[in-house]
Amino acid sequence: MNIKPIKTEADYIEALSKLEVLFDAKAGTPESDEADILAILIDEYEKRNYPITAPDPIEAIKIRMEEMQLKQTDLIDVIGGKSKVSEILNRKRKLTVKMIRNLTVKLNLSPSLLIEEY
Repeated sequence: MNIKPIKTEADYIEALSKLEVLFDAKAGTPESDEADILAILIDEYEKRNYPITAPDPIEAIKIRMEEMQLKQTDLIDVIGGKSKVSEILNRKRKLTVKMIRNLTVKLNLSPSLLIEEY
């Protein structure tokens, strides 16, 4: 087993290639242990160099609307009027606490996601 830290993009690519070879190793073997360690190192490198950020509140709303096949008019009852829905989705108006509460229930989104600045 010759595992080294992943410090560069070249190290990262090499580790991915090695993991691909070891991926189906039988559990409990040295190769399986090496694959586990490589996976942890790769994960840490990716967290540092390719962070995934949460969408802003408006993007989250739009994504969930698409997933649920909702139209802007479907949000009138939770936001309060066709023009308000349009202003919110076009970032011309801020979400209120009441809107956030209603959207949390209607779209099953985390309140912490909806209170972020945008």
